[in-house]
Amino acid sequence: MNRYVTDRFDSQSFHTIGVEFLNRDLEVDGRLVTLQIWDTAGQERFKSLRTPFYRGADCCLLTFAVNDLQSFQNLGCWKKEFMYYSDVKDPERFPFVVLGNKVDMEQREVGEDEARAWCEENGCCPYFETSAKDDTNVTAAFEAAVREVLAAEDQIDHALLSSTIDLHGNRKTSRTSCC
Repeated sequence: MNRYVTDRFDSQSFHTIGVEFLNRDLEVDGRLVTLQIWDTAGQERFKSLRTPFYRGADCCLLTFAVNDLQSFQNLGCWKKEFMYYSDVKDPERFPFVVLGNKVDMEQREVGEDEARAWCEENGCCPYFETSAKDDTNVTAAFEAAVREVLAAEDQIDHALLSSTIDLHGNRKTSRTSCC
């Protein structure tokens, strides 16, 4: 999040404590959008702090560290927790993007194929291997998330337009008179 919004990497930063958020304006496919990006701590002890911030989200970027198998194994729990507390209207169509972060690290515990398989099994989520340290795929991942949201909104708009009833169309006017 910090790399994407500020274009900086802080090597002293370790884990998010609680919740942090930043804003960024950008143009994707000719559409101007404002992102409000919330970074919630993944550790169990911060669960009560993060869950109120899920409601109203338009997309969720599930992020694990490729050098930490446990964080990868937590993806399913995090997704389930998000769906429960976010109260989304259409869980089957809600956009998720999965990020395997820290690809700059030497010792991987989660392979790209394993992560992609998880994404396929869990709703065909787009998957990106990223590094905040060397800026690998960070912009591409956020832009993909925006495209997922815009596509979902376009589907909703199309569904609403196709199911509207024209209350004024095709009226036949008749002239009647008394007497």
